[in-house]
Amino acid sequence: MNKLQDETISEVVRAEYIEVEPNVRLHITDAGEGRPIVLIHGWPLSDEMYEYQYNDLINKNFRAIGITLRGFGKSDKPYGTYNYDVHASDIKKVLDTLEIDDAVLVGFSMGGAIVIRYMAEYDGAHVSKLVLVSAAAPIWTERKDFPYNLPISVVDDLIKLNYKDRPKLLSDFAKIFSAADTSLSEGIGSWLNGICLSASSYATAQCLIALRDTDLRSDMVKILIPTVIMHGKNDKICSFDLAEQMNAGIAHSQIIVFENSGHSLLLEETQKFNEELIKFAGE
Repeated sequence: MNKLQDETISEVVRAEYIEVEPNVRLHITDAGEGRPIVLIHGWPLSDEMYEYQYNDLINKNFRAIGITLRGFGKSDKPYGTYNYDVHASDIKKVLDTLEIDDAVLVGFSMGGAIVIRYMAEYDGAHVSKLVLVSAAAPIWTERKDFPYNLPISVVDDLIKLNYKDRPKLLSDFAKIFSAADTSLSEGIGSWLNGICLSASSYATAQCLIALRDTDLRSDMVKILIPTVIMHGKNDKICSFDLAEQMNAGIAHSQIIVFENSGHSLLLEETQKFNEELIKFAGE
């Protein structure tokens, strides 16, 4: 192989890992050409959860970029802080490194909450459209002035179970992940469980704490770009009330209802999800 051939190959091979701080590398899926669609996964998954989106996005002339947050999947798993600020900072460093512009930023579940913090903290740097999918926002747990979703005590129990029997925690979570027990195939369920097991136990617990405690209501008002909120009507993890609260709090937002889905709408109604995402990204 001559030098020119070697240089040409090196130009088309994209980094699978990006260092966001010394000794902390995040796993990245980066494929396709065109407008970038940046995908942030939920708890306790990884960018691999978007397997059934990547091909459609690439074939429709988009650049699909999946980022696995620290502590999960194939990314490094340091001990330390795992709040939304840290994850938002990591996303910013990845997008800076890749020199991304005019991106559609997509966040699922906890990833939806994190991208709201990203938009508020960094004034939407690199991003021109936002997609919130089954998002755990603006607050995942009940407050005196926010009577929606889960009691704090339920999340406390999840944290305790993580340190006692993490496989049971994931099994219990899987039972309420979709609208019904038969919504996802046994194979898809096993695949998701394998991804979740690859997470750090420490990160799993620390992100539950962030989910339990973080209030994003003041962050939402800072989002001024076109925003789509995709939410399953039968979501048992992030109730549909949350979608309505996000819609009320984010200017220029609209809800797309997935009538037949629970939390995992992008797997339960994959074709509809992919079509809606591609349509919004192409507008």
